[in-house]
Amino acid sequence: MDRRLALVTGASAGIGAAFAKIYASHGYDLALTARRAERLERLADEIRLAHGVETLVVPADLADPGAPEQMLQHLTAHGRSVDALVNNAGYGVTGGFLESSWQTHETFLRVMLTAPTELAYRVLPGMVERRFGRIVNVASLAGLIPGSPGATLYGAVKSYLIKASQSLHLENLASGVHVSALCPGFTYSEFHDVNDTREQISRSAPPWMWLGADEVAAAGYEAAEANRPICVPGAPNKAIAATAKMLPDEWALALMASQGPRFRGKV
Repeated sequence: MDRRLALVTGASAGIGAAFAKIYASHGYDLALTARRAERLERLADEIRLAHGVETLVVPADLADPGAPEQMLQHLTAHGRSVDALVNNAGYGVTGGFLESSWQTHETFLRVMLTAPTELAYRVLPGMVERRFGRIVNVASLAGLIPGSPGATLYGAVKSYLIKASQSLHLENLASGVHVSALCPGFTYSEFHDVNDTREQISRSAPPWMWLGADEVAAAGYEAAEANRPICVPGAPNKAIAATAKMLPDEWALALMASQGPRFRGKV
């Protein structure tokens, strides 16, 4: 195939769907993956009609340890290799660490940490060989600020994605492969509906703190093209990230202890 292929995980809605449309608008064929096959099919049809690109639907649950390898084998069977990878699939587990079972946490870590790492590991050799590649790891502003009570592993996993992206960025400076971590704050998507925190978050976070999924994805695409290792979209989010860097740890943790529960549905 003459066109490059972008693999987008968590593509059925929100930031993932927005990334799919952006890459298609730049001439990429798409491999769309998520658990909801019907929604993927509708999105694939929409994008195919709008941009005239090939769209491959690969339903998968990244909680399955074999899913990353099976997804890529499916693409290989169709004669395709991945030129751009958007690791977007994700969700949040609310409540304190001990309020959820270990199985819940284990599944979360597999989807949010192991799967994106494995996908990057598996597609990177081909990108290096072809001297072209784009990897966007959708992290979060939560990975740039101190941990807070509730959603215990979310910020930790996002911090991991940021650090891993920085390292991969440096390792591939001369390879033609660009690696970026996208760190959005509050984004209009289904994220807060899935974990049933929409009402609380909407009351706690003022409108100026929110961005649309299209804005976030566009910023991520531009950062990857420019090979910027970290992208924090939106002026308020940039200010929060900068402030978190400057605050002494003791002050920052005290702030998170007092304010974190507001955004976790605890007050």
